Amino acid sequence: MINKAILMGRLTRDPELRHTGSGTPVCSFTVAIDNGYGDNRSTDFINCVAWNKTAEFVEKYFTKGRMIIVVGRIQTRTWEGQDGKKNYATEVVASEVSFGESKRSADEGSSFAPAASAPLDDVAEMPVSQDDDFVTLETNDDLPF
Repeated sequence: MINKAILMGRLTRDPELRHTGSGTPVCSFTVAIDNGYGDNRSTDFINCVAWNKTAEFVEKYFTKGRMIIVVGRIQTRTWEGQDGKKNYATEVVASEVSFGESKRSADEGSSFAPAASAPLDDVAEMPVSQDDDFVTLETNDDLPF
């Protein structure tokens, strides 16, 4: 069985770092993730929790509005409230956390764009040679790959 969640979105507020009674760091945060387009656009708000070094990392380097990538597992907790009612909470327990944008992009307010990607317009303008049944893309030998 597999229980793995991968999320990429923006923090809705600054992460909240606490410590358990035994001193273990735990950090709670919520990730806003946009879904759909146009009239079908909606936003999901996913509660996440990180423990130990991951918790300290999130609290130290992330703030409200920053893009975050979270890898973890979905967990549902139950407890009985003071009123005797059973309560449920579903959250992602983070095992890995990464930056979803560069610090410069975050400071400028621009959206995430991977550095390794190239616009499709650039590919369309690359020279093409045709030899019988094969069409090949002419490349620059100075490329590092």
